[in-house]
Amino acid sequence: MDTGTQHRDTGPDTTALRARWRATVTAAGAAADRDPDPYAERLLAAWAEPQRRYHTTAHLADVLARIDVLAPHAADLAAVQLSAWFHDAVYRPDRSENEERSAALAERALPELGMEASRTAEVARLVRLTISHDPAPGDTDGEVLCDADLAVLAGAPEAYAAYAAAVRAEYGFVPDEAFRTGRAAVLRQLLDLPRLFRTPYGAAHWEAPARANLAAELAALEAPEASEAPGGI
Repeated sequence: MDTGTQHRDTGPDTTALRARWRATVTAAGAAADRDPDPYAERLLAAWAEPQRRYHTTAHLADVLARIDVLAPHAADLAAVQLSAWFHDAVYRPDRSENEERSAALAERALPELGMEASRTAEVARLVRLTISHDPAPGDTDGEVLCDADLAVLAGAPEAYAAYAAAVRAEYGFVPDEAFRTGRAAVLRQLLDLPRLFRTPYGAAHWEAPARANLAAELAALEAPEASEAPGGI
């Protein structure tokens, strides 16, 4: 399930992201004699690949910021933060195995940093969970990551419109009618869920505006004039 946030721009301060990475891997138990900086560079380069319009370093920074808001709900905050770094580290909009490849990347990189096997496994599990965004009851770490990843859906209308446009740009290779059909199916799937957000904060603050945004986009896609408008959004 792909979701998206804003037009491609210069992105966030990568110096701050590098500092966050170092703090996170230290908190997660990386070996003191392993240099985390080369891993940050490779991850940030991946997040800045040219095919990305939504799944950029800006999205990474947004998810990390939302995890900060939801941090009291997490059982293993360091694992959740690491999973944010890896959850879209591999991203090709024309491929369906992005989450699996991103999880496999974490399974290779984290042991090299000296991370213990149990935390590596938890990070990889959380990355794979973003395929469905459907954490099991009591999976508080999964709830935090999934809510943080989906929080873009609750943006102000202009921010949501920018997100939708960025998603369309990522799928620019898809013809208009096929994109409208596929996007509408994703929106219906989301609206049919009993709950979009599982954390108490997400349920209280993000559920209602997200559903309003999704419903408005779906109505626009299904409007008769949408079939005549280039791009569909």
